[in-house]
Amino acid sequence: MAARVRHVALDALWLDPGRSGGPETYLRQLAPALAAAFPQTRFTVMTTRRGAEALRGDGWEDFASVTALPADEGQRVRRTLAEQALVPALAAVRRVDVVHGLASTAPMVLPGLASVVTLHDTTFFRMATFNRVTTWGMKAIVARAARRADALIADSGAARDDTCATLGLDPARFTVVPLGPGRPPDVEPTGEAELRERYRLDGRRLVLCVAAKRPHKNQELLVRAAGALPGDVAIVLVGHPEPYEERLRALIGELGVGDRVRLEGYVPDADLEGLWRLARCAAFPTLAEGFGLPVLEAMLRGRAVACSDIPVLREVGGDVPFYFDPRDPGAAAQAITAATGDGGERTEAARRRAATFSWQRAAEGTFAAYERALAARRG
Repeated sequence: MAARVRHVALDALWLDPGRSGGPETYLRQLAPALAAAFPQTRFTVMTTRRGAEALRGDGWEDFASVTALPADEGQRVRRTLAEQALVPALAAVRRVDVVHGLASTAPMVLPGLASVVTLHDTTFFRMATFNRVTTWGMKAIVARAARRADALIADSGAARDDTCATLGLDPARFTVVPLGPGRPPDVEPTGEAELRERYRLDGRRLVLCVAAKRPHKNQELLVRAAGALPGDVAIVLVGHPEPYEERLRALIGELGVGDRVRLEGYVPDADLEGLWRLARCAAFPTLAEGFGLPVLEAMLRGRAVACSDIPVLREVGGDVPFYFDPRDPGAAAQAITAATGDGGERTEAARRRAATFSWQRAAEGTFAAYERALAARRG
């Protein structure tokens, strides 16, 4: 018989509202789905001060307790201390059964409590993703959290296999829990005329790439491919601006494709939804992913997708996207050209594929990992 999980603490001490990318989507879609699917279980979100303020403002206290700890994203020492000391103490006082680290980290010591860690990916162990200090700290914390957890979750079989190869973990310790199809189209989109003016799109066909500006996201490939695309195509790169963006900006100038490529940071939700609808193609040239939420977000909206031919995106996208070698600008240009010229033949196939993923099933798989962890802890 499965162990009864009465109270779960969700460790979200990385939350910087509106700037946390995929992990924030994971939290915001998974937690309500868990609360709805398992109403007999209490859920407590332990997060940053700004995170707590945002979640409370969005009505989260209707289905969960929200606890603000004295740290915010950017205060790395304070945030680490809060996660390693305060989360275990509060979890013990509140009689939590399971602590779930939602973004690859977790408290090192949880006396008497079960620990579950979602390891989205270990890309930063092999590729430049964060700065050196952050990378060093993350490697130490993630490796220890993974080895001490009672149960591990991976978003995909490919991510599990890669993580096991990187950290020397046993695949049997993992529950593979595919994510739902990203963020649903639940906001009124900005109108086309306004978007075309704001993002200088004129009458161009839009190719949209949604990803943080980090080296492994490989937006450089799209910049190099831009000159080989039809003249009426514009690429818009949306996502958190990090140091890699300066490299992209320099390359755009060097190649003279400033009229073809737009560098944007975070955009309002209404604008992003409008850009999704306006896009003729969504492009994702990533070198490595744990899942690839933007691929499903595009497919959910019936957009044509051109993306990297890597195992995890094959696992998520099936035979719907136009695939390309992520190190070959010419191949990327060919795939994007085919996708932008798609007359809607793949629209329904994309939506059907996206519909096979759901946050309800993600919640059920996650809760199974909680039961597994609690049973392991209680022996």
